[in-house]
Amino acid sequence: MTKHHTRQILDTDLMDPGDKRVHNPQRVGFSRKGMVASQHHLASAAGRTLLESGGNAVDAAVAAAFALGVVEPAASGLGGQTMLTLHIPEANRTFCLDGGTRAPNRTPTGELERSEQLRGHRATTVPSTPAVLFHALNHYGTKSLAEVLAPSIELAEKGYRISPLQHHLTRRELKHIKAHSGAPFFLKGGKTPYGIGALFQQPVLGATLKRLAKEGIEDFYQGEIARLIHEDMEANNGLIRDDDLAQIPWPVERQPLSTSFGDAEVFTFSPPGAGRTLIEALNLLEHFPELPEAIDTPKGVLLLAHIIRKANLDRSDRPADPTLFAQELELDEDITHKEYAARAAGRIHRRIKSSGETTHLSTMDDKGNVVALTQSIERVYGSFAASPKLGFLYNNYMSAFEYRDITHPYYLRPNAVPWASVVPTILLKGGKPWLSIGSPGSERIVSAVLQVLLRLRRGDAPYNAVEAPRMHASIGGKVSMEGTRMRNDIIPMLSRHGFEVQLRDPYSFYLGCIQMVMQTEDGFLGVADPRRDGSAEGP
Repeated sequence: MTKHHTRQILDTDLMDPGDKRVHNPQRVGFSRKGMVASQHHLASAAGRTLLESGGNAVDAAVAAAFALGVVEPAASGLGGQTMLTLHIPEANRTFCLDGGTRAPNRTPTGELERSEQLRGHRATTVPSTPAVLFHALNHYGTKSLAEVLAPSIELAEKGYRISPLQHHLTRRELKHIKAHSGAPFFLKGGKTPYGIGALFQQPVLGATLKRLAKEGIEDFYQGEIARLIHEDMEANNGLIRDDDLAQIPWPVERQPLSTSFGDAEVFTFSPPGAGRTLIEALNLLEHFPELPEAIDTPKGVLLLAHIIRKANLDRSDRPADPTLFAQELELDEDITHKEYAARAAGRIHRRIKSSGETTHLSTMDDKGNVVALTQSIERVYGSFAASPKLGFLYNNYMSAFEYRDITHPYYLRPNAVPWASVVPTILLKGGKPWLSIGSPGSERIVSAVLQVLLRLRRGDAPYNAVEAPRMHASIGGKVSMEGTRMRNDIIPMLSRHGFEVQLRDPYSFYLGCIQMVMQTEDGFLGVADPRRDGSAEGP
């Protein structure tokens, strides 16, 4: 054994197929009319309902996104932010909706304590999810806000059954939930986690959603809901006020980043998202043509670890302001250019030779519309804080800012936007939709998407590509991997090359959760990652 050690990190077995209280979702779906894949089967069903009623992929995505905020409250909701990549053939456009949240006007520049960044009302930035989802619906959907909110209202009022995953996450964060104002909503009697299979109802959230359906999204920012947020923040030393909300955070439409990948063209999320990291990694892969076939071998995993680490290092070293990104970067410094990847690949060749929590959904329809949508309240259960009169958790995106370098584009200052790790991605072949893909998982998002794309390029069946064992290499040189599902000679190889190995559980919650929709010759194929509670469903 070398000085580099191996540690086992237990995620806890989140799914027990033998437990009669556990719903086993349909992980693979097929339809000729469209498809929805999301991280919770009830959200997928909400999206499918919109497709069945004649809605398009945007209607389905917005309905599923609102529903995820009800049935996956630890990951997203009205208090968070939402980012989308869309392909709208009628407008001949593939583009991004940058729904980045922003720091409130009263933010103390670079001065929040770590505890304030993570938990409580001061951890919260201005929620953008309601504005972003309504913008997408209003401009590119076909249904009314009331129609897309109807499934979410029903889920909040009638309730749903607690999954092993939600039960586990609540137990894991129990101390912090109990200490904050989210406790009455997400703990039984405000004290204990709801048991697996327990019916979980959210009448206060249901009333908030009903109000949005009746009064419109503007109420969240300039009406009664805005007043209640203002009062709650004021009473709990939060930073958001009515003047922050009154400046509705409508999303900015941006050009996606793009590159080629085999015979497909990739379109992914531009800054402040992490699309640059994915683009660099894909460009690096061109210089390692052996990797798709070798991905399950020690050499393949080692190569992949170096590629993932290099791409993440470059993003960290070269942060980009989304408003200045295209204007400021020189060709030899732009990590998305193939020339840069060629030089970086050379360094990896020499090296090899010498020795938060987020949710994602994907939708397609038979008119050619495609949506890849990623949204979050940042970390699991966000700030743990909620207004007693509104029923949703506030985000803790204050933890996603830079706090040391005052010149950094994501340094904490009033109205600044935080880092984002999202890469909602669409692939076209011959100009036609082929794949919509994305994942949660903070810095593990790019590595999860990259490994699935590699396996698809190798020819793996779609579900096999998503279900396959997964790994991630951090900037600091730690490789997290589903070790018991991988060859046992991989760990010694990584250790010899200076990586520290962390063994994760099989089907680890930590290593992302791919939601993918693919257009085939026969129709639409959806895959929901078995690592969480998702399903793939079509009309």
